[in-house]
Amino acid sequence: MYITRFAPSPTGYLHVGSLRTALYCYLLAKESGGKFLLRIEDTDRERYVEDGVANILQSLYWAGIVPDEGVKLDEISGETVQIGENGPYIQSERLDIYRKHVEQLLKAGQAYYCFCTAERLEALREEQQKNKLPTGYDGHCRGISLEEAKTKIANGEKAIVRLKMPKEGETVFNDLIRGEVRFKNELVDDQVLLKSDGFPTYHLAVVVDDHEMKVNLIIRGEEWVSSVPKHIQLYKYFGWEAPQMAHLPLLLNADRSKLSKRQGDVAVGDYRRKGYLPEAIVNFVALLGWNPGTEKELFTLEELVKEFSLEKVNKAGAVFNLQKLDWFNQQYIKKLSNEKIVERASAWIEEAGLGGVEKEFLAKAVGLEKERIVTLAELPEAIKFMIELPNYDSMLLVWKKSDSPEAHKILLELKEFLNTIIVREWTLTNLEAKIGEWVEEKGYGTGNVLWPLRTALSGLQNSPGPYEIAEALGKEWTLERLDIAIGKLK
Repeated sequence: MYITRFAPSPTGYLHVGSLRTALYCYLLAKESGGKFLLRIEDTDRERYVEDGVANILQSLYWAGIVPDEGVKLDEISGETVQIGENGPYIQSERLDIYRKHVEQLLKAGQAYYCFCTAERLEALREEQQKNKLPTGYDGHCRGISLEEAKTKIANGEKAIVRLKMPKEGETVFNDLIRGEVRFKNELVDDQVLLKSDGFPTYHLAVVVDDHEMKVNLIIRGEEWVSSVPKHIQLYKYFGWEAPQMAHLPLLLNADRSKLSKRQGDVAVGDYRRKGYLPEAIVNFVALLGWNPGTEKELFTLEELVKEFSLEKVNKAGAVFNLQKLDWFNQQYIKKLSNEKIVERASAWIEEAGLGGVEKEFLAKAVGLEKERIVTLAELPEAIKFMIELPNYDSMLLVWKKSDSPEAHKILLELKEFLNTIIVREWTLTNLEAKIGEWVEEKGYGTGNVLWPLRTALSGLQNSPGPYEIAEALGKEWTLERLDIAIGKLK
């Protein structure tokens, strides 16, 4: 049974890569009958974004990735709440807990106070780079005794606390994706654990929190692999068993560079605003680095719970292919009923000023365009011609093998014929059959009739077919639009 956690920092909005991490954590917890918890790591106060927590939660809930424990949204009020026995689940509310663990390390000689200034550390880094040496702390304050350090602090000197890493041997661990990973301890610097403002760094807080919250599987990005030796050493110092770990491959742009907003949208909210469906986003990110081993590509969240495993996650980076995401979104839009699409596109419909149109008619209009649109945001513009006929040029009504007089004559006769079809027979099948018979009887070319009919009904160069539009418009509006076309050709 896995207890997993997603622990984002509210320093911005939820990244699609973070959504993938949260999804994988959720899937493994659910499949094993365990728990998926959400913790907020807000110790970086300089980069803290005021609405970051709300955005993270809203994005996760939108995607259907709902935490079992930790920071959640109240079902009634929508406010942020904390649920569970191992809280608080927001790190800024756990400062006393971290301080207690730091004191334990200091007393045991497993950590030490460091008084080095920012200027000294910058000079050290420049010197190491100049001599082409690995950058890292040189242990300058490592020999200061605890008593001496406390005297310095009592005299007003500012200090941070560093981990005392062993300088011999290796740290070895098994990554569930990468296999055995080894680090020489001499190359791992003495990481800062507690900053001078009393806030912990990620490295201390993540170890303490994961232990106290009983997390037994950590899934995160590969950029954290180099930090694992420091974390494992902390587990050893505290006498705790380290959780299993899996480090996910990077998400890449098409040019194989790291996915960044410089080359496109990276926030989940950006794709939500553009009208991508949560089902499509979840399905798409699940396959960024994970191969199910079959030809199947479309998976519901419930199917992913059953199918997903870390054994099938690749080590290599995964390319974020926007065209593939578009394809996924189109597939999921096509699977929705017209009525459901209207419901889910309501925000865009309202924004376009189409909110007053009857939902039944909107659903008919959607039926004409659902095979063509890529996102819900495209829908209002796609169906606008059904609500308001564009002001088109009369020459658009003329088929390439015809002329204006013939187009006028055909539309006039066709309108008279359509007027004889009773409303209850105004269906796609009947219209197609009856108009086809009429064209044959009259001896007109199919294009000479259907081109001006389609253009008269849509007002567009390209649009759905005339029978589909006529059925959706209904008899009254079809005849009305034919009148407008006939008037343009006089």
